[in-house]
Amino acid sequence: MQMDRTRLGIMADKGLHDIFTSNGTLLQQGSMCRNKKLAQTLQIIGRHGPEAFYNGSIASNLVKDVKKARGILTMRDLERYRIKVMKPISAEVLGHQILGMPPPSSGGAGMILILNILSDYGIPKGVSGTLGLHRFIEALKHLFAVRMNLGDPDFVDVSKVVADMQSIRFAKSLKKTILDNATFSPDHYGGRWNQINDHGTSHLSIVDGKRNAVSLTCTVNSYFGAQFLSPNTGIVLNNEMDDFSIPGNRSADLPPPAPANFIRPGKRPLSSMTPTIVVKDGQLKAVLGASGGSTIIGATTQVFLNHFAREMDPFSSIMAPRSYHQLIPNVVHYENWTTVIGDHFEVPPATRTSLQQKGHILQSLAGGAISQLVVHTLESPQGAQGTILGKLTAVSDPRKGGFPSGY
Repeated sequence: MQMDRTRLGIMADKGLHDIFTSNGTLLQQGSMCRNKKLAQTLQIIGRHGPEAFYNGSIASNLVKDVKKARGILTMRDLERYRIKVMKPISAEVLGHQILGMPPPSSGGAGMILILNILSDYGIPKGVSGTLGLHRFIEALKHLFAVRMNLGDPDFVDVSKVVADMQSIRFAKSLKKTILDNATFSPDHYGGRWNQINDHGTSHLSIVDGKRNAVSLTCTVNSYFGAQFLSPNTGIVLNNEMDDFSIPGNRSADLPPPAPANFIRPGKRPLSSMTPTIVVKDGQLKAVLGASGGSTIIGATTQVFLNHFAREMDPFSSIMAPRSYHQLIPNVVHYENWTTVIGDHFEVPPATRTSLQQKGHILQSLAGGAISQLVVHTLESPQGAQGTILGKLTAVSDPRKGGFPSGY
Protein backbone atom coordinates (compact mmCIF):
# COMPACT_ATOMS: atom_id res chain seq x y z
CA MET A 1 0.00 0.00 0.00
CA GLN A 2 2.79 2.45 0.88
CA MET A 3 4.61 1.56 -2.33
CA ASP A 4 1.46 2.47 -4.25
CA ARG A 5 1.24 5.79 -2.41
CA THR A 6 4.91 6.50 -3.19
CA ARG A 7 4.71 5.19 -6.75
CA LEU A 8 5.58 8.47 -8.46
CA GLY A 9 8.65 8.97 -6.27
CA ILE A 10 9.85 5.40 -6.86
CA MET A 11 9.40 5.72 -10.60
CA ALA A 12 11.20 9.06 -10.70
CA ASP A 13 14.34 7.89 -8.86
CA LYS A 14 16.76 5.55 -10.63
CA GLY A 15 17.99 3.88 -7.42
CA LEU A 16 14.49 3.08 -6.12
CA HIS A 17 13.23 2.21 -9.61
CA ASP A 18 15.97 -0.36 -10.19
CA ILE A 19 15.14 -2.23 -6.96
CA PHE A 20 11.39 -1.91 -6.51
CA THR A 21 10.10 -2.30 -10.05
CA SER A 22 10.09 -4.97 -12.72
CA ASN A 23 9.33 -4.30 -16.38
CA GLY A 24 8.17 -0.80 -15.47
CA THR A 25 5.67 -1.80 -12.75
CA LEU A 26 5.95 -1.89 -8.97
CA LEU A 27 6.84 -5.21 -7.38
CA GLN A 28 3.85 -6.97 -5.89
CA GLN A 29 3.40 -8.86 -2.64
CA GLY A 30 5.55 -11.98 -2.68
CA SER A 31 8.06 -10.57 -5.16
CA MET A 32 11.75 -10.78 -4.35
CA CYS A 33 13.93 -7.68 -4.41
CA ARG A 34 17.65 -7.38 -3.72
CA ASN A 35 19.64 -4.27 -2.85
CA LYS A 36 23.05 -5.65 -3.77
CA LYS A 37 24.84 -2.30 -3.49
CA LEU A 38 23.62 -1.88 0.09
CA ALA A 39 24.83 -5.39 0.93
CA GLN A 40 28.28 -4.45 -0.37
CA THR A 41 28.19 -1.20 1.62
CA LEU A 42 27.33 -3.03 4.84
CA GLN A 43 30.07 -5.58 4.22
CA ILE A 44 32.64 -2.79 3.90
CA ILE A 45 31.41 -1.13 7.09
CA GLY A 46 31.45 -4.50 8.85
CA ARG A 47 35.09 -5.08 7.87
CA HIS A 48 36.45 -1.56 8.40
CA GLY A 49 34.11 0.07 10.90
CA PRO A 50 32.10 3.32 10.66
CA GLU A 51 35.09 5.29 9.38
CA ALA A 52 34.57 3.53 6.05
CA PHE A 53 31.26 5.34 5.76
CA TYR A 54 32.46 8.81 6.73
CA ASN A 55 35.85 8.92 4.99
CA GLY A 56 36.25 6.06 2.50
CA SER A 57 34.89 4.96 -0.83
CA ILE A 58 31.34 4.77 0.50
CA ALA A 59 31.44 8.46 1.39
CA SER A 60 32.86 9.52 -1.95
CA ASN A 61 30.31 7.45 -3.89
CA LEU A 62 27.45 8.77 -1.77
CA VAL A 63 28.55 12.39 -2.26
CA LYS A 64 28.93 11.81 -6.00
CA ASP A 65 25.38 10.42 -6.26
CA VAL A 66 23.90 13.27 -4.20
CA LYS A 67 25.65 15.93 -6.28
CA LYS A 68 24.47 14.24 -9.48
CA ALA A 69 20.93 14.65 -8.13
CA ARG A 70 21.71 18.36 -7.53
CA GLY A 71 22.17 17.93 -3.77
CA ILE A 72 24.72 19.83 -1.67
CA LEU A 73 26.27 17.05 0.47
CA THR A 74 30.10 17.23 0.65
CA MET A 75 32.90 15.02 1.93
CA ARG A 76 33.55 17.62 4.61
CA ASP A 77 29.98 17.22 5.88
CA LEU A 78 30.53 13.50 6.42
CA GLU A 79 34.03 13.90 7.89
CA ARG A 80 32.82 16.46 10.45
CA TYR A 81 29.81 14.49 11.64
CA ARG A 82 30.01 13.23 15.22
CA ILE A 83 27.73 10.92 17.19
CA LYS A 84 26.27 12.79 20.16
CA VAL A 85 26.14 10.74 23.39
CA MET A 86 23.83 12.33 25.96
CA LYS A 87 22.56 11.55 29.44
CA PRO A 88 19.00 10.17 29.32
CA ILE A 89 15.98 11.87 30.82
CA SER A 90 15.19 10.21 34.17
CA ALA A 91 12.27 10.54 36.58
CA GLU A 92 10.40 8.59 39.25
CA VAL A 93 6.78 7.99 38.22
CA LEU A 94 4.31 5.53 39.77
CA GLY A 95 7.10 3.97 41.84
CA HIS A 96 9.23 3.29 38.76
CA GLN A 97 12.25 5.02 37.26
CA ILE A 98 11.65 6.01 33.66
CA LEU A 99 14.65 6.48 31.38
CA GLY A 100 13.92 8.34 28.17
CA MET A 101 15.44 10.20 25.25
CA PRO A 102 16.53 13.82 25.89
CA PRO A 103 16.14 16.78 23.49
CA PRO A 104 16.09 17.27 20.60
CA SER A 105 13.57 14.47 21.12
CA SER A 106 10.46 15.64 22.96
CA GLY A 107 9.42 12.09 23.87
CA GLY A 108 11.26 11.44 27.13
CA ALA A 109 10.32 14.64 28.93
CA GLY A 110 6.92 14.65 27.23
CA MET A 111 5.95 11.23 28.52
CA ILE A 112 7.05 12.19 32.03
CA LEU A 113 4.98 15.39 31.92
CA ILE A 114 1.83 13.50 30.91
CA LEU A 115 2.36 10.85 33.60
CA ASN A 116 2.97 13.48 36.29
CA ILE A 117 -0.27 15.26 35.37
CA LEU A 118 -2.26 12.02 35.47
CA SER A 119 -0.57 10.79 38.65
CA ASP A 120 -2.02 13.75 40.54
CA TYR A 121 -5.50 12.32 39.94
CA GLY A 122 -4.55 9.09 41.67
CA ILE A 123 -3.74 5.85 39.88
CA PRO A 124 -5.53 3.83 38.52
CA LYS A 125 -8.66 5.92 39.11
CA GLY A 126 -7.23 8.86 37.21
CA VAL A 127 -6.63 6.95 33.97
CA SER A 128 -9.47 4.42 33.80
CA GLY A 129 -12.59 4.66 31.66
CA THR A 130 -13.75 7.50 29.45
CA LEU A 131 -12.99 10.16 32.07
CA GLY A 132 -9.44 8.85 32.29
CA LEU A 133 -9.13 9.01 28.49
CA HIS A 134 -10.42 12.61 28.51
CA ARG A 135 -7.82 13.54 31.13
CA PHE A 136 -5.13 11.82 29.09
CA ILE A 137 -6.13 13.76 25.95
CA GLU A 138 -6.07 17.03 27.89
CA ALA A 139 -2.60 16.21 29.26
CA LEU A 140 -1.48 15.33 25.73
CA LYS A 141 -2.68 18.72 24.48
CA HIS A 142 -0.65 20.44 27.20
CA LEU A 143 2.40 18.41 26.21
CA PHE A 144 2.13 19.41 22.55
CA ALA A 145 1.89 23.05 23.59
CA VAL A 146 5.05 22.83 25.69
CA ARG A 147 7.16 20.61 23.40
CA MET A 148 7.51 23.21 20.65
CA ASN A 149 9.77 25.22 23.00
CA LEU A 150 12.32 22.42 22.68
CA GLY A 151 15.16 22.16 20.18
CA ASP A 152 18.73 20.95 19.85
CA PRO A 153 20.39 21.81 23.21
CA ASP A 154 23.66 22.56 21.38
CA PHE A 155 21.92 25.53 19.79
CA VAL A 156 19.08 26.49 22.16
CA ASP A 157 18.98 26.65 25.97
CA VAL A 158 16.13 24.26 26.77
CA SER A 159 17.18 23.49 30.35
CA LYS A 160 14.25 25.33 31.95
CA VAL A 161 11.72 23.79 29.58
CA VAL A 162 13.05 20.28 30.28
CA ALA A 163 13.11 20.96 34.04
CA ASP A 164 9.49 22.13 33.91
CA MET A 165 8.44 19.06 31.93
CA GLN A 166 9.91 16.84 34.66
CA SER A 167 8.55 18.95 37.54
CA ILE A 168 5.65 17.66 39.63
CA ARG A 169 4.83 21.26 40.60
CA PHE A 170 4.60 22.26 36.93
CA ALA A 171 2.40 19.23 36.21
CA LYS A 172 0.09 20.21 39.08
CA SER A 173 -0.24 23.73 37.67
CA LEU A 174 -1.28 22.33 34.28
CA LYS A 175 -3.71 19.90 35.90
CA LYS A 176 -5.56 22.85 37.47
CA THR A 177 -6.51 24.01 33.97
CA ILE A 178 -8.07 20.63 33.06
CA LEU A 179 -11.82 20.29 33.55
CA ASP A 180 -13.49 16.88 33.62
CA ASN A 181 -16.51 18.07 31.64
CA ALA A 182 -14.97 20.22 28.90
CA THR A 183 -12.14 20.71 26.43
CA PHE A 184 -10.82 23.93 24.94
CA SER A 185 -9.25 25.57 21.90
CA PRO A 186 -5.44 25.40 21.51
CA ASP A 187 -4.77 28.83 23.03
CA HIS A 188 -6.09 27.59 26.41
CA TYR A 189 -3.08 25.29 26.68
CA GLY A 190 -0.56 28.05 26.06
CA GLY A 191 0.57 26.84 22.66
CA ARG A 192 2.55 29.67 21.03
CA TRP A 193 3.96 27.76 18.06
CA ASN A 194 2.75 25.59 15.23
CA GLN A 195 3.38 21.84 15.36
CA ILE A 196 5.75 19.80 13.21
CA ASN A 197 4.28 16.81 11.42
CA ASP A 198 7.04 14.25 11.96
CA HIS A 199 6.57 10.65 10.81
CA GLY A 200 8.22 7.58 9.31
CA THR A 201 9.95 5.84 12.23
CA SER A 202 10.90 2.28 13.18
CA HIS A 203 11.30 0.95 16.72
CA LEU A 204 12.94 -2.05 18.40
CA SER A 205 12.71 -3.10 22.07
CA ILE A 206 15.48 -5.55 22.97
CA VAL A 207 16.51 -7.46 26.13
CA ASP A 208 19.35 -10.02 26.25
CA GLY A 209 20.00 -13.01 28.50
CA LYS A 210 21.73 -10.87 31.12
CA ARG A 211 18.86 -8.37 31.09
CA ASN A 212 20.77 -5.66 29.29
CA ALA A 213 18.14 -3.56 27.55
CA VAL A 214 18.01 -1.41 24.42
CA SER A 215 15.12 0.78 23.30
CA LEU A 216 15.93 1.97 19.78
CA THR A 217 13.96 4.33 17.57
CA CYS A 218 15.28 5.38 14.16
CA THR A 219 13.79 7.13 11.17
CA VAL A 220 14.05 8.09 7.52
CA ASN A 221 11.06 10.39 8.29
CA SER A 222 8.79 9.48 5.34
CA TYR A 223 8.19 6.26 3.44
CA PHE A 224 11.34 5.81 1.34
CA GLY A 225 12.82 8.88 3.06
CA ALA A 226 13.65 11.62 0.56
CA GLN A 227 12.67 9.15 -2.20
CA PHE A 228 16.30 9.03 -3.26
CA LEU A 229 18.43 5.88 -3.23
CA SER A 230 22.14 6.31 -3.91
CA PRO A 231 22.80 3.98 -6.90
CA ASN A 232 26.46 3.43 -5.98
CA THR A 233 25.90 2.63 -2.29
CA GLY A 234 22.30 1.36 -2.05
CA ILE A 235 21.62 3.82 0.80
CA VAL A 236 18.19 5.47 1.05
CA LEU A 237 18.56 9.08 2.19
CA ASN A 238 16.11 10.45 4.75
CA ASN A 239 14.20 13.71 4.54
CA GLU A 240 14.73 14.54 8.20
CA MET A 241 15.07 18.24 7.33
CA ASP A 242 11.27 18.19 7.17
CA ASP A 243 11.21 18.00 10.98
CA PHE A 244 12.63 21.50 11.36
CA SER A 245 10.32 24.49 11.78
CA ILE A 246 10.57 26.73 8.73
CA PRO A 247 10.83 30.52 9.28
CA GLY A 248 8.05 32.35 7.48
CA ASN A 249 6.05 29.14 6.96
CA ARG A 250 2.76 30.30 8.48
CA SER A 251 -0.83 31.19 7.74
CA ALA A 252 -3.44 33.42 9.34
CA ASP A 253 -5.18 30.40 10.91
CA LEU A 254 -2.10 28.93 12.61
CA PRO A 255 0.47 30.03 15.19
CA PRO A 256 3.95 30.88 13.87
CA PRO A 257 6.70 28.24 13.55
CA ALA A 258 8.83 27.59 16.64
CA PRO A 259 12.17 29.50 16.68
CA ALA A 260 13.80 26.88 18.95
CA ASN A 261 13.50 24.40 16.08
CA PHE A 262 14.60 26.66 13.19
CA ILE A 263 17.17 25.25 10.75
CA ARG A 264 20.85 25.87 11.48
CA PRO A 265 23.99 24.19 10.04
CA GLY A 266 24.88 21.15 12.15
CA LYS A 267 21.65 21.30 14.14
CA ARG A 268 19.47 18.28 14.87
CA PRO A 269 15.69 18.67 14.44
CA LEU A 270 12.99 18.17 17.06
CA SER A 271 11.40 14.71 17.09
CA SER A 272 8.70 12.68 18.84
CA MET A 273 10.91 9.65 19.46
CA THR A 274 10.09 8.04 22.83
CA PRO A 275 12.37 5.03 23.38
CA THR A 276 11.83 4.12 27.05
CA ILE A 277 13.36 1.80 29.64
CA VAL A 278 11.56 1.23 32.96
CA VAL A 279 13.47 0.22 36.09
CA LYS A 280 12.43 -0.50 39.68
CA ASP A 281 14.78 -1.09 42.62
CA GLY A 282 17.69 -1.37 40.22
CA GLN A 283 16.03 -4.12 38.18
CA LEU A 284 14.70 -3.96 34.64
CA LYS A 285 10.90 -3.87 34.45
CA ALA A 286 10.13 -3.03 30.82
CA VAL A 287 11.41 -1.76 27.49
CA LEU A 288 8.98 0.05 25.20
CA GLY A 289 8.64 2.57 22.42
CA ALA A 290 6.81 3.11 19.17
CA SER A 291 6.95 4.29 15.58
CA GLY A 292 4.43 6.64 14.02
CA GLY A 293 5.67 10.23 14.08
CA SER A 294 3.54 12.60 16.14
CA THR A 295 1.50 9.69 17.56
CA ILE A 296 4.57 8.10 19.19
CA ILE A 297 4.40 9.94 22.52
CA GLY A 298 0.70 9.25 22.98
CA ALA A 299 1.02 5.58 22.06
CA THR A 300 4.03 4.88 24.27
CA THR A 301 2.39 6.62 27.22
CA GLN A 302 -0.89 4.72 26.74
CA VAL A 303 0.94 1.38 26.62
CA PHE A 304 2.86 2.31 29.80
CA LEU A 305 -0.36 3.30 31.58
CA ASN A 306 -2.16 0.17 30.40
CA HIS A 307 0.46 -2.07 31.97
CA PHE A 308 1.73 -0.17 35.00
CA ALA A 309 -1.38 1.80 36.03
CA ARG A 310 -4.33 -0.24 34.74
CA GLU A 311 -2.44 -3.53 35.39
CA MET A 312 -3.23 -5.00 31.99
CA ASP A 313 -1.09 -7.90 30.75
CA PRO A 314 1.54 -7.04 28.11
CA PHE A 315 -0.51 -8.30 25.16
CA SER A 316 -3.65 -6.44 26.21
CA SER A 317 -1.57 -3.31 26.87
CA ILE A 318 -0.53 -3.30 23.22
CA MET A 319 -3.87 -4.41 21.78
CA ALA A 320 -6.04 -1.80 23.53
CA PRO A 321 -7.36 0.79 21.03
CA ARG A 322 -5.65 4.18 21.20
CA SER A 323 -6.58 7.83 20.84
CA TYR A 324 -4.30 10.71 19.87
CA HIS A 325 -4.18 14.50 19.94
CA GLN A 326 -1.48 16.93 18.82
CA LEU A 327 -3.20 20.23 19.80
CA ILE A 328 -3.25 21.57 16.23
CA PRO A 329 -5.56 20.63 14.59
CA ASN A 330 -7.85 20.56 17.63
CA VAL A 331 -9.09 17.05 16.87
CA VAL A 332 -9.05 13.73 18.70
CA HIS A 333 -7.97 10.99 16.31
CA TYR A 334 -9.30 7.61 17.46
CA GLU A 335 -8.39 4.22 16.06
CA ASN A 336 -10.97 2.59 13.82
CA TRP A 337 -9.30 0.29 11.33
CA THR A 338 -8.77 -3.28 10.28
CA THR A 339 -5.15 -4.25 9.69
CA VAL A 340 -3.75 -6.26 6.78
CA ILE A 341 -3.90 -9.42 8.91
CA GLY A 342 -7.54 -8.89 9.92
CA ASP A 343 -7.23 -7.48 13.46
CA HIS A 344 -9.73 -4.69 14.13
CA PHE A 345 -8.95 -1.79 16.46
CA GLU A 346 -11.71 0.60 17.42
CA VAL A 347 -12.40 2.94 20.33
CA PRO A 348 -15.89 1.93 21.56
CA PRO A 349 -18.86 4.07 20.37
CA ALA A 350 -19.90 4.83 23.96
CA THR A 351 -16.44 6.25 24.68
CA ARG A 352 -16.55 8.39 21.54
CA THR A 353 -20.01 9.72 22.42
CA SER A 354 -18.87 10.64 25.93
CA LEU A 355 -15.82 12.48 24.55
CA GLN A 356 -18.03 14.40 22.12
CA GLN A 357 -20.30 15.42 25.00
CA LYS A 358 -17.25 16.98 26.65
CA GLY A 359 -16.65 19.08 23.53
CA HIS A 360 -14.06 16.99 21.68
CA ILE A 361 -14.11 16.89 17.89
CA LEU A 362 -13.42 13.33 16.76
CA GLN A 363 -12.04 11.86 13.56
CA SER A 364 -11.44 8.17 12.90
CA LEU A 365 -7.90 7.11 12.09
CA ALA A 366 -7.12 4.08 9.95
CA GLY A 367 -3.61 3.83 11.32
CA GLY A 368 -1.48 5.21 14.12
CA ALA A 369 1.57 4.24 16.10
CA ILE A 370 3.12 0.78 16.16
CA SER A 371 4.40 -0.10 19.64
CA GLN A 372 6.82 -2.75 20.89
CA LEU A 373 6.87 -3.88 24.55
CA VAL A 374 9.09 -6.25 26.53
CA VAL A 375 8.13 -6.86 30.17
CA HIS A 376 10.51 -8.38 32.73
CA THR A 377 8.60 -10.19 35.51
CA LEU A 378 10.82 -10.67 38.57
CA GLU A 379 9.92 -14.14 39.73
CA SER A 380 13.14 -16.19 39.41
CA PRO A 381 16.17 -16.65 41.73
CA GLN A 382 18.96 -14.09 41.74
CA GLY A 383 21.51 -14.46 38.95
CA ALA A 384 25.23 -14.96 39.36
CA GLN A 385 26.01 -11.28 38.81
CA GLY A 386 23.45 -10.04 41.32
CA THR A 387 20.82 -9.39 38.65
CA ILE A 388 17.43 -11.00 39.12
CA LEU A 389 16.68 -13.04 36.01
CA GLY A 390 12.92 -13.13 35.65
CA LYS A 391 10.50 -14.03 32.90
CA LEU A 392 10.54 -12.00 29.68
CA THR A 393 7.29 -11.35 27.81
CA ALA A 394 7.63 -9.63 24.44
CA VAL A 395 4.80 -8.20 22.33
CA SER A 396 5.32 -6.81 18.85
CA ASP A 397 2.36 -4.73 17.72
CA PRO A 398 0.14 -6.73 15.34
CA ARG A 399 -1.07 -3.50 13.76
CA LYS A 400 1.66 -4.09 11.17
CA GLY A 401 1.65 -7.87 11.37
CA GLY A 402 4.58 -7.87 13.80
CA PHE A 403 5.63 -10.72 16.03
CA PRO A 404 8.41 -11.00 18.64
CA SER A 405 11.61 -12.97 18.11
CA GLY A 406 13.66 -14.81 20.73
CA TYR A 407 17.08 -16.39 20.46
